This record gives sequence, C-alpha cells and structure tokens, in this order.
Amino acid sequence: MSVHKTAIIGLGAIGMGMAQSAHVAGLQTVGMDINPTAMESLAASGAGVAETPAKAAAGVDSLAVVVVNAAQTETVLFGDNGAADTLPKGAVVLGCATVPADTCRQIAARVEERGLHYLDSPISGGAAKAASGELTVMASGAAVAFDRAKPFLDATSETVFDLGREAGQGSTMKMVNQLLAGVHIATAMEAVALGLKAGLNAQSIYDVITRAAGNSWMFENRVPRVIAGDYQPKSAAGIFTKDLGIVLSEAERLGVELPLAKTALSRYQAAADMGLKGEDDAAVIKVYAAAAGIDLPEPVN
Repeated sequence: MSVHKTAIIGLGAIGMGMAQSAHVAGLQTVGMDINPTAMESLAASGAGVAETPAKAAAGVDSLAVVVVNAAQTETVLFGDNGAADTLPKGAVVLGCATVPADTCRQIAARVEERGLHYLDSPISGGAAKAASGELTVMASGAAVAFDRAKPFLDATSETVFDLGREAGQGSTMKMVNQLLAGVHIATAMEAVALGLKAGLNAQSIYDVITRAAGNSWMFENRVPRVIAGDYQPKSAAGIFTKDLGIVLSEAERLGVELPLAKTALSRYQAAADMGLKGEDDAAVIKVYAAAAGIDLPEPVN
C-alpha cells in the first residue's frame, strides 16, 4: 500500500501542529508558508517544505489549506503559483479556514471543476490539539472526499463530524462554534477584569471558577495566559473581528438578532483599535484594563 502524500499550506500555530502530526503518523508530508522561520521549523522536524503552493501540491493525495480567511484560501488555490494548477486529478482539498458558507460553496465548485474533490473542513481545538493530532473537524462534502481525506484526518484529528454531503455545512457549524468561542473569551476576560478591579487575585479567580459553574473551555484555556502576562498569539485577537463579522453578517441575512455577539465584536474591535489584533485573543482583557485602570499580571521572567 502506498504512503499517503499530503501538503499543508499555512504553518501558523495550528497548521504547524497539523503538519507535524501528519509527519509523525507516517504520511509523506510537505508544508508551505510565507514565513521562512515556520518553514525552517517544519524542515527541522524532518518533514518536507516547498517554496510555493504549486510546488507543495504537486503529486499529493490531499492538500489542507490552513489559512486565515477566504481571500487567502483563494490565493493559495487559484492565485499565481496556485495549488489547484498542480494537484493531481482526484486529489482532495481540505478547506480549514473559517469562511462564510456561500463562499465555501463557491470555492468548492471551482475546485471540483478541475477534477478535484473538496472537503469543507473547518477545525477546532487550538495549537495544543493540533500538535497532538487531536483536533475536532466539522466536515461536509461528497463521500469520496471524506474517503480521500481519511488518512490525513486520522493523523490530525480525534473527532471528525460528518455534517452532510454538501460543502458549506461544515462552515455553518464552525460559524456557530465561533459565535460561542468569541463570546466566551470576551466574557471570561470581562469577569476576570471585574474580579481584579474588586481586589481578587487572578490565580484565585482561575482556581475557583474552573471548579465552579461559571467555568467554560475558553475560560480554562485563556485565563492562564493573563495570569502569565503572556499575549504571544496562539490565536490572534484579530481573528475574532473577522469571525464574529461572518456570524453577524449571516445572522442579518437570516433575520436573527445576536446582541451578545455584537457586544463581543465591539470588544475585539476595541482591541484592534488599541493595536492588539496581532496579540493573543486573551489580550481583549486589556480593553477592560485600560478603561477601568486595572493592573494586569506582569510577564514572568
């Protein structure tokens, strides 16, 4: 049986973890990113690297596009030196970015016109789950797309939800997830800010809430970054400006009021206005700190 060949375009915190997990699982793996440091890091792990999406895609069975948005996905696939030009007929493209469902369907159609398969496959779990090959994938597409992607999905994910035969259903589920995730992060930072202003210790807040009914996955995952004063981006604050924008645009189209999502988006927009969109999304707490004169924990040296 031949070894499954895969390429990952986009070696950020999650894409890097996926590429490394695929390599460790025995897939013939190549990665590509515009950041040369990321390329060097992947190469040091023993996986292959390529200078362009077209070179990365040549001869592979699966291609995962792990970038930020729809525009980047389209550039990777259809731009100069795009991957779609060199992918072998019958290969599968996994679209992992959070994009509007209609845009996902348009991209899928363009991919399938070229004799390729498309799996709408947004992901969740963060950098740690990516590195351990335990991501959650919200996938939709033709049965053959699932079949062609299975070796890659087995190597990089713990749970794959099959949400239907049409591209766009996975992206719709990811939209729902991002509504919750974005609101939960903003709410967690709001709660910690209130506690700090009232005289509580950040570590104490974390210890109590993670053992109480107010806990959430995002609280448990993000508050330690505040405690450590570490806002190096594992998931950048600017992502939620985009993702909650998608949520609210689709909600408007459907006639659904989302007041909590609107408020959360305003916090991320305020963070961006403070120059924080490139910091970790936990940095939204700095919006509250600036407004209320709160001293946040300093980085541990």
